[in-house]
Amino acid sequence: MKKMLLATCMALTEMVASAQQADPIVMRIAGVDVPRSEFEYNYNKNNSDDVLDKKSVEEYVDMFVDYKLKVKAAEDARYDTLSSYQKEFRQYRDQQIRPLLVKKEAMEREVRSYYDGMLKQLDGHDLRMAAHIFLRLPQNASKEEQEAGKVRIDSIYQAYLGGASYEELAKNLSDDKGTAVRGGLIPQWLGPGNVIKEMEDVIYQLKDSGDVAKPILSPVGYHIIQLRGKKNLESYEQLRPQIEQYLDRQGVRDRLAQEAVDALSKDRNITAEEALDIETAQFCKKDPDLRYLVKEYHDGLLLFEIMKTEVWDPAAKDSASVERYFKDNKDAYAYDKPHFRGMVFYCKNKRDVKAVKKLLKKADETKWIELVRNTFNKDSVTVRMEQRVFAQGENAFVDKIALKQKKVAPKEKKGYPYADVVGKVLKRGPEKWTDVGSQVVTDYQASCEKAFVEGLRKRYEVKIYPEVIATVNKH
Repeated sequence: MKKMLLATCMALTEMVASAQQADPIVMRIAGVDVPRSEFEYNYNKNNSDDVLDKKSVEEYVDMFVDYKLKVKAAEDARYDTLSSYQKEFRQYRDQQIRPLLVKKEAMEREVRSYYDGMLKQLDGHDLRMAAHIFLRLPQNASKEEQEAGKVRIDSIYQAYLGGASYEELAKNLSDDKGTAVRGGLIPQWLGPGNVIKEMEDVIYQLKDSGDVAKPILSPVGYHIIQLRGKKNLESYEQLRPQIEQYLDRQGVRDRLAQEAVDALSKDRNITAEEALDIETAQFCKKDPDLRYLVKEYHDGLLLFEIMKTEVWDPAAKDSASVERYFKDNKDAYAYDKPHFRGMVFYCKNKRDVKAVKKLLKKADETKWIELVRNTFNKDSVTVRMEQRVFAQGENAFVDKIALKQKKVAPKEKKGYPYADVVGKVLKRGPEKWTDVGSQVVTDYQASCEKAFVEGLRKRYEVKIYPEVIATVNKH
C-alpha cells in the first residue's frame, strides 16, 4: 500500500512535467522543474485580497524556494514513507477525492427517493405550522393528578378566551420550555407522523391560521393547540437543493462514495486505499487545480514533519541554547517601561498576608504556587495567586505596591480584600530568558530555521528564470 501511494505521488509529479510543454518553467530546484502554473497557484492562494501582508511576485520567490527546499529535504529523508504521514495525507486527500466518486445520478436518486418519501408520508395532507401550551402530567398519573391538571388547563384556556395573549400564556405557563420561549411555536412544518396522534388530529381539524382548539389530553399531558399556518409541499425542483444539503449532513454522499470505492476495489482486485490512489491520479490529470491542491497537502505535511522533527522540537527542548541565544540578543528584549517578576496574592484573612510573604521570602520561585497551595489552601481557598512577569499597567496592585505608582487605585478582589506582592522589579529588561518566555523560544526556533534553510541552499542547486517570473499572472 505504501508503494502505491508513493507511485501516485510520483505520477502527480510526472503529470506536472507533462504539462510543461505549454507551461514554462519558473525555477529548477534540486533538478526538479517548477512550472509557472504551480508557482501561480501557490502565490495567488497565499496572497489573496484578504491577506494582510501581501507579497509581490518577486518577494514571494525566495519564500517559495525555501518552501520547496524543505519539501525536497523531507522527501530525501523519506518522511513520506512514514505511516503517520501517509495516514494524514490520505485523510486530507480523501476529503477532496471521495465526493468526486459519487455519480450525479446516484445522488439524484437519493434526493428523489427522499422527496417521494415525504409525499408518501403526507398521504394527500398539507403541511401545518402549530403552537401549543403544554401542561405535563406524570407517567401513570392518578385520577386526582389528571383532574388537577384539567382544572389548570381549563383556567388557562378561559384566560385566553377572556382576551389574554396566547403567546404570553405560552411563555409564562407552558411546561415545554423549548417552545415556550417562542410563544408556544413548534419550529417546523408538521405532517402526519411528526407529532403524537392526539396533537396531530387536532392540528388537522383546525381550519384557519390563528384558530385555537379546546384543551386535549395526550399520553404526556394537556395541550392547548393553535394553528399558525398551512401550505402544500413545495415542488421537487424547489426543495431539491435543501434535501441534498440535508442528505449531505446525514452522511449519504459519504456512504455513496464508500460504495463506489468498494466497487472499484472489488472490480480491480485491489485494496480500497489503492483504488483511491489510482482515482486520485486520474482526477488530478484532468483538473490542474485539484492536482495542485493535492500536491499542496502532500508538500505541506512533509514540510511540517521535517521542521517539527529537525528544527522546532529540538530548538524548543534545548534550554541551554535558548539561554545562550537570549544572552546574545538581550538588548532586543529590553523593556520600554518597568516590569515586575513575581506573584500577586489575595487573602481572605489579613493575618495571612505577612505569613505568605514570610513563607516565600527565601523559597525557590518555581515552588511558590505549590507552597502557598499546600500551606493555605488545603481545605478551602483562602489565598488566590497570580505569578508571572507583569508589565506596568497590567495589574493595579503591582503598579501600586511594587512599581510605586501613587495615582493607581486598585479595586478590591471580591471575597479577598487583602492583597500584596512578592518578587522583583525589572527596570531595564529581563534578567533571564524565562522572564520573556515563549517569545525567546519562538525567536530561537526562527534562527534555527534560518540556519537550516541556509544549509539546504548550499546542499541543493537552485536556478531561477527571471524572464518567466516576470510573466506570472500576466499571460
